[in-house]
Amino acid sequence: MRVAGALLLVLGCEARSDPGPGRAAQVSTASDTGRPAAPKKSDERAAEREALFRSVEREAEVHDPRVLAALRRVPRHRFVPAPLSDRAYEDRPLPIGHDQTISQPTVVAVMTAAVAPASTDRCLEIGTGSGYQAAVLAELCARVYSIEYLAPLARFAEENLRGAGYLEDRVMLRTGDGYRGWPEAAPFHVIVVTAAPESVPKPLLSQLAAGGRLVIPVGPEGAVQELELWTRTGSGDGPNAFDRRTLMAVRFVPFLGEGR
Repeated sequence: MRVAGALLLVLGCEARSDPGPGRAAQVSTASDTGRPAAPKKSDERAAEREALFRSVEREAEVHDPRVLAALRRVPRHRFVPAPLSDRAYEDRPLPIGHDQTISQPTVVAVMTAAVAPASTDRCLEIGTGSGYQAAVLAELCARVYSIEYLAPLARFAEENLRGAGYLEDRVMLRTGDGYRGWPEAAPFHVIVVTAAPESVPKPLLSQLAAGGRLVIPVGPEGAVQELELWTRTGSGDGPNAFDRRTLMAVRFVPFLGEGR
């Protein structure tokens, strides 16, 4: 199992407040042609993004050109609180309020590369946070469905995605418990989970399409966890239906809701 200090991330749903009423909103990163559209002012702080992601490519050993290009396109400074904007291109998680963080770019790269999103894929994210990972996935997938447990963060993510130029037909946002996934939109080719349950939620596995990939941190609260990659290799939900690989050691905040 790979352990790397630069790849330890604290991200997810740690605050103990209730999620508030369920809702859905839409944001987009694509034109009618299905090709991802560049965010507004995509040249903002481009030199900082380039320097950061050259470092990410080296430190995380991620070489997928599509993933690296997506990371370079998404303006991370638009997904952090304004007082932290000058630190947006540091390779570390940053606080976004409610005891949560925006994910470390290195970890975003590793998790995104692990699930290898294709331009025709439907992607599910559990734990929207500031919206940064959803924006990265939206640059790579046909459609992204993202669930955030905390209502204030769901609103923050929607504001950030809109402000970055992601419009209204590519990303679906929902406030609520991500344990049961988004069954009416399933199956998904890619599922990314950004908080750690002690075991993989079975509803998420059941929503994987044939050949679908799920990346998730698994382990007890407050301890080093394992980042796992699950791939559907057969039908049904039995042990022979999936291939499971451990990618590396990480530290995420606990999965709230039924996943606890």
